[in-house]
Amino acid sequence: MKNIYSRRDFVRSGAVVATGFAAASDVFALAQERPSADEALPIRLGIASYTFRNFNRAQMIGFMKQLNVLALNAKDVKDHLPTDPQQEAAAVADYAAAGIKLHAGGTIYFPKDEDEDIRKKFEYCKRAGISVIVAGDPAPETLPRIEKFVKEYDIRFAIHNHGPEDKLWHSPLDVLKTVKNMDPRMGCCIDVGHTARAGTDVVQAIREAGPRLFNVHMKDLTNSQSKESQVAVGDGSMPVRKIFEALIAMRYQGFVDLEYEIHPDDPMPGVISSFAYMRGVLAGLGYARQG
Repeated sequence: MKNIYSRRDFVRSGAVVATGFAAASDVFALAQERPSADEALPIRLGIASYTFRNFNRAQMIGFMKQLNVLALNAKDVKDHLPTDPQQEAAAVADYAAAGIKLHAGGTIYFPKDEDEDIRKKFEYCKRAGISVIVAGDPAPETLPRIEKFVKEYDIRFAIHNHGPEDKLWHSPLDVLKTVKNMDPRMGCCIDVGHTARAGTDVVQAIREAGPRLFNVHMKDLTNSQSKESQVAVGDGSMPVRKIFEALIAMRYQGFVDLEYEIHPDDPMPGVISSFAYMRGVLAGLGYARQG
């Protein structure tokens, strides 16, 4: 069933939306006229660097400037945020020069229940000034050890759910059950697409996560049971308006990061369309951008 805040409603409300690849250039022209940050919005929009996994850092920075998006969830893919300290420092300097803020790192995997391996990951994020680790598939038995590093480094640890295929964390609710009695900096990154595919109500999961929700990965699906049905945000059935309303109601302090996993060789049309839609939803809720 189509999202109640559909692209048809969006256009009727007077917002400009990309209706396909042919319209992407029009949306891009609009984005250039807007300010570089969504400072007036109650939800901070960012992007996961995995979206641009087939492009190098310089190209990605160029894309982000075009999008007027300055918040990045960086991953060690291509040269986006290398684990080598010297190369990482060069990347951090490039982002700072471009006015881009690294707010999260991931997805980062923790396959070993060993201090040395875990410390390397926390040091990696500390060097980059990252305050949230988006973690993929840490085993439950490793979490007490990881919790010690969360306390030492004061970095929040957000376990990312990966849907039905995930042997450990199908849904954010699985994460919440495990970390409920741990340090408050132990929490979750809700991937809305994987959450829907796990049969979990995304909006309810956000409400239940509350202060333990540290990051959101945004995407859209035309079929809530099919990973392959991903489309630009607003073209599927994801209840984006209700998601934003829930986040605003709970005074969510993290970022909503677009993770656009399709068309890796040409992601920008869908990415532009997705940001136009999300900003349009927020405008429809009465939150206009400054400028």
